Amino acid sequence: MIDLKEIRAEYPILDRKIYDRPLVYLDSAATSQTPRCVLDSINDMYTTKKANVHRGVHTLSQEATEMQEIAREKVRAFINAASTQEIIFTRGTTESINLVASSFGDKLCNGDEIILTVMEHHSNIVPWQLLQKRKRINIRVVPMNDKGELRTDIFEDMFTDNTRLVAMCHVSNVLGTVNPVKEMIAIAHRHGVPVLVDGAQSTPHLRIDVQDLDADFYAFSAHKMYGPTGVGVLYGKKKWLDSMTPYQGGGEMIGHVSFEKTTFAELPFKFEAGTPDFVGIAAFGEAIDYMERIGVEQIEAHEHALLQQATEGLMKIPEMRIFGNAAHKSGVISFLVGNIHHYDMGMLLDKLGIAVRTGHHCAQPLMTSLGIEGTVRASFGVYNTPEEVDTFVAAVARVAKMF
Repeated sequence: MIDLKEIRAEYPILDRKIYDRPLVYLDSAATSQTPRCVLDSINDMYTTKKANVHRGVHTLSQEATEMQEIAREKVRAFINAASTQEIIFTRGTTESINLVASSFGDKLCNGDEIILTVMEHHSNIVPWQLLQKRKRINIRVVPMNDKGELRTDIFEDMFTDNTRLVAMCHVSNVLGTVNPVKEMIAIAHRHGVPVLVDGAQSTPHLRIDVQDLDADFYAFSAHKMYGPTGVGVLYGKKKWLDSMTPYQGGGEMIGHVSFEKTTFAELPFKFEAGTPDFVGIAAFGEAIDYMERIGVEQIEAHEHALLQQATEGLMKIPEMRIFGNAAHKSGVISFLVGNIHHYDMGMLLDKLGIAVRTGHHCAQPLMTSLGIEGTVRASFGVYNTPEEVDTFVAAVARVAKMF
């Protein structure tokens, strides 16, 4: 059982008032808040251990390097990767996907095909479109049904002899739909096609086992997992990472450099050019410890209860439309009320101390398929309470009566 009082005491920002009202933060899908233990880790690194990693024999450098590599092992264990060689630190999910699009995509040819889904965040669309311009590949898109579930019944029929990769989200950042990625990966593998999974919205909320999923690539961000901004992870099976060219060139990713030839470092450093955010990486390790202390399964159960409570409450409001009614959802709820513009709803909720996200949520193709411009989105974290959900539902009802 989660002790919400104890958990909320870890978050200084939750003591803030917005327009003289207690902050109700319901925007964790955009970024989660950060507990004191993670803030303390950042402060400790800057005040006692700041030195460049892997490049010094002195004590500070050795300590900073150890903290970064301890964090890499924590990430490996958290997602059950086979080796730390398969854990690459990036600036976030977006860069992780761009790395694959650049380095894996470098092998693609004119006429090759990639399969995406209609639910994708722009971060898992635009990199492939940029590759499309360079390589003249084709992009195919898996549609969804009226409940916001992917049409897995036609997914297998989309493969051809030219299909080279599937790139898909584990959880929709708009609909909250938890996609059947394990089953879809198995289908792709029957066709000899690797799969990249955008795990930005799943890793903070679900227990992830990349070996059980058999994912070829899995990307996620620290800042959605109670960690710092500017740190992300790309998991990749070693066989794929070994076959890929480096994403960037510079320090750390080299074996030997001459003007005639450069050789590259072993994994994972081959893909980690330049000075990493070793302070943020160490803090991410602390964030993982924090999640494990609470229990990922406990977090999932808590957020699911909040989602059910919010859904039941919102559906009592006249002219309420909730987008995404899949059988398996994560803690995200997107909605519109009557003809009230999502920006108007969001701004008025802010006046009542409630932080929600409005707009297209970097998923314009999905909005087009829904026939709308945007939604109001509430999303939950471990620190949210049933009382906050009641406050939120009452506030939406109050705003709805203004129009």
